[in-house]
Amino acid sequence: MKQPLARFFSQLLLAPALALLVAGCSTTTTSTTSNATTPPAVAAAPAPATTPVVAAPPTTPGVIRIKAGSEAPYTDSKGNVWAAEKGFNGGDSIERADLTITNTADPAIYRSEHYSMDSFSTPVANGKYLVKLHFAECYDGITGPGQRVFSFNVQGQVFKDFDVWAKAGGPFTAYVESVPVEVTDGKLTITFTPSIENPQINGIEILPQP
Repeated sequence: MKQPLARFFSQLLLAPALALLVAGCSTTTTSTTSNATTPPAVAAAPAPATTPVVAAPPTTPGVIRIKAGSEAPYTDSKGNVWAAEKGFNGGDSIERADLTITNTADPAIYRSEHYSMDSFSTPVANGKYLVKLHFAECYDGITGPGQRVFSFNVQGQVFKDFDVWAKAGGPFTAYVESVPVEVTDGKLTITFTPSIENPQINGIEILPQP
């Protein structure tokens, strides 16, 4: 009778330990299953749209372009920007829209002018320049050569009895007079002297030279 009673007590003591072991295995399994769960995929946000960058036309330091008679800047066929008129002393200006001008890729330059002026001047750095003076005879009161004659002086270089019609070979025709000069006093000056009718000009370019 002693041996069966001892086995009974032994089994009674082992039962709680087995119960704890089973519970521990169950907890471990549940925890492993939970950790193995894969979170749902998150869609990537679309990349923001980009605005294309348009490069501005290159500019050369020291270059001055003026569209005489114009109230607004003008960009020519090569991408060069011409400032609205400035620098004139005396006279008046006029714009004539839709004129057909020959001998140029930029007829708009010659559709405005300053006339009857005494002079033009602008501050520049001392140095050598090529000055380009743009002319076209577009006044309907001029019908032939010799009806508009004037003289001008570009930084000491004198052009006497200048006739736009004769130089260009007719009306509504572009003509460019190029004058190399040197500035030593920080200012480029052009003076105009009338002879017959009034002086006139359509555009001025001042280009630094090496």
